[in-house]
Amino acid sequence: MDWPTYSQAGILAPDGKCKPFDVKTLMGEGTFEFDVEAIVVFKLRHVVRMSCNSSNSYYAYIQLTPNYMDWFKQHRQRHARRQPDVPPGAPPEWAPAVEQSFTYGLQNEASTQSYEAALDFCERHPVESSTILPSRTIADIDSNGCSEWRIQSHDSSPGVVVHNSDRKGGLSQICSRVGCPDTCLLSNLPIVAGQYHFPNDGGVYFEITVNKMIDPSKGGVIAIGTTCRPYPSWRLPGWNRLSAGLHLDDFHKFFEDPEGGRPCFALGSPPITSVVGHTIGCGYSFSTGAMFFTIDGQRLPDAFTGIYLQNRSGIDVYAAVGVSGECDVAVNFGGTSFKWLEGNEWRWRVDRQVRKLGDDVGEQEELPAYSAR
Repeated sequence: MDWPTYSQAGILAPDGKCKPFDVKTLMGEGTFEFDVEAIVVFKLRHVVRMSCNSSNSYYAYIQLTPNYMDWFKQHRQRHARRQPDVPPGAPPEWAPAVEQSFTYGLQNEASTQSYEAALDFCERHPVESSTILPSRTIADIDSNGCSEWRIQSHDSSPGVVVHNSDRKGGLSQICSRVGCPDTCLLSNLPIVAGQYHFPNDGGVYFEITVNKMIDPSKGGVIAIGTTCRPYPSWRLPGWNRLSAGLHLDDFHKFFEDPEGGRPCFALGSPPITSVVGHTIGCGYSFSTGAMFFTIDGQRLPDAFTGIYLQNRSGIDVYAAVGVSGECDVAVNFGGTSFKWLEGNEWRWRVDRQVRKLGDDVGEQEELPAYSAR
């Protein structure tokens, strides 16, 4: 796990640093007993550095297994009323999100088995390197533009049916059945292609329109975002590596966050009580690495900044749509007009970037670091 992950888990010191541990005794299979009232049990091989202060807060650089992460979740819940939720400090070039981080989702919670399986999947399957698109694909994009982008179905998700219209401007239709488990579907082509030119303005944008989503209390979820391949198909966008997403059951945003995410509306409730009949968009800015979302054509404040900027020429980023329970959603990559009017401009079209290879331009400017806002 990286620094933001430890920060979100609440296991760093208030100044954002890790302290040397002060151990009173060392017993059995790695039981650390501190000079305060708490006793924490870890297997020794997972501990790098650890400390605990008089306020009963734990600071560590440790390799946490799911069981240990569950312990921290439970501990934070027990002490939530006794300790104010003060965001930890940050090292240079990183700023913590202003919104409160949730340990659990407001509506739906993935199982521990799902979490562990995803960790194993990511360990066994490294991120794919960016590639140059086949010449035939480029020729099709020259002829059909944004209509060449569509959502792909896969055999591992029998509870989901994807229909891609062959008509000009056609949409990708995703229909999931009652009881459908968490499922993530990706675009057939990258929307951010590492081998191609990154313009200094604009970015990429796509939208979904929700025709049906069963009540979240009954398991209904739709999520919109991005990810790199391969991605565990049973995990919603934003939960695992190099993935960001907005979940429409509770309007929480996620970036590599397997827990409860952060509210997209920090100062109030979402402007809509039900997403059915509404259009949600997802955009990404090339210059700042900012990801933002829209509701019925109205742009929201940036959800994240600085994502996908490190080694961005080495990865391809795909559009991602997640569903759970009975849902019906249409995906528009620009074949028909967007609700967000600015998204219809050339500088936001998904087919713009792949018109020019990255080797055709000089060195790119220094890029800002990741931050959540």
